[in-house]
Amino acid sequence: MCPNAELHRLKDAEAPRSRRTSSERDLLDAVPVALSLATQGADAADRDGRLAAETVAALTDAGFHRLFVPPGWGGSGGTFTTLVTTVAAVGEGCASAAWVAAVFANFGRLAGFLPHEGQERIWGSSADVRLSGAVAPTGRALPTPGGWLLSGRWQYVSGAAFAHWALLAGKVAEGGGEQVRFFAVPRHEYEIVRTWSAPGMRGTGSDTVRIDGAFVAKELSFPRRPAVDGTSSGHRWLAVPSAAVTPLCFVAPALGAASAALAAWAERLQGAETPGKEPSEAVRIAFARSAGEVDAARLLIDRVASAADHGRVITRPDVTRSARDAALAIDLIATAVSRLYRLVGTSGQSEPRFQRPWRDITTAAGHALLDFEAVGRSYTDELITSRKAAHGAPQDARSHRE
Repeated sequence: MCPNAELHRLKDAEAPRSRRTSSERDLLDAVPVALSLATQGADAADRDGRLAAETVAALTDAGFHRLFVPPGWGGSGGTFTTLVTTVAAVGEGCASAAWVAAVFANFGRLAGFLPHEGQERIWGSSADVRLSGAVAPTGRALPTPGGWLLSGRWQYVSGAAFAHWALLAGKVAEGGGEQVRFFAVPRHEYEIVRTWSAPGMRGTGSDTVRIDGAFVAKELSFPRRPAVDGTSSGHRWLAVPSAAVTPLCFVAPALGAASAALAAWAERLQGAETPGKEPSEAVRIAFARSAGEVDAARLLIDRVASAADHGRVITRPDVTRSARDAALAIDLIATAVSRLYRLVGTSGQSEPRFQRPWRDITTAAGHALLDFEAVGRSYTDELITSRKAAHGAPQDARSHRE
């Protein structure tokens, strides 16, 4: 196990570089600088609950926020494979920085569902626009001439302090019922309340956004359903149901953190710290098991990304399998790093190189989209439903749009 395992992996990425867009190659080339600055700022980010401005600038220069921006606005037209590989690489130095980089990429992708006029409002002058947001519809919008008046509180908005826009979900009354829509709100229209206090991923600044009656023009809103379904007739990265790919944004930073923890352990086992002292058999076996679990997690999320990049129609069985794989991957990662953290001893547990990956991964594993019980149940239910359908048994009409 060598240091910067994910960074080395960039050089051997599955898709040949000649098949990547020029902007995507620029991102790959810029990752080492972003990793270096993220590593330098990791201690301060963990302490302050915010990324350093220099780290945010490095992520911006690398182009994470442009990865899924339509090329017509100067975006990369990138792939989910590149997302996973580059985010995991930055995660070796600072999982919080990697998390925010993935959030910028993800909400840049979702903004592609805005009407053309709304996209022009955001990217018309430059593609270098960072978006954060929240998918839980904890706000409410009232119709008004030309748009909506939006109010609400949205928790866990990662990177909100460094975003130019927030893409926030809210409920609107429509057709005798309620519909969920996304609303793009510029930074000067929302307040950030410092509420983030989790033990890990502290540098993400996943605070609460508060809005009271902000006007949102009609072109800066879209229904949530197309993003859930992946029914856009536009770019391939918009045709993928969100549940199949959004979990990648939260597993990839943890994969990078796990690689860093394994590298620190490899250095310890190789005797660089205590020459002449051989590790016990139990420790050697535990390390091998943990390394294997992290490798298995990497294979799982690579498969999820590859399936999303394939370009074919993503079915509901595909969606449930991808969600299952992502949740299983984070379980494998958390188990692997927790095992090693227990074995490092009291003195080692106070060292950031062992403690921070454990805290960051433990926090990441608590994300609602990575709850294996929920996604595992959905996967099995879909398998049963599909087999009944194949044998002509009565069933409810279902699709990935549920």
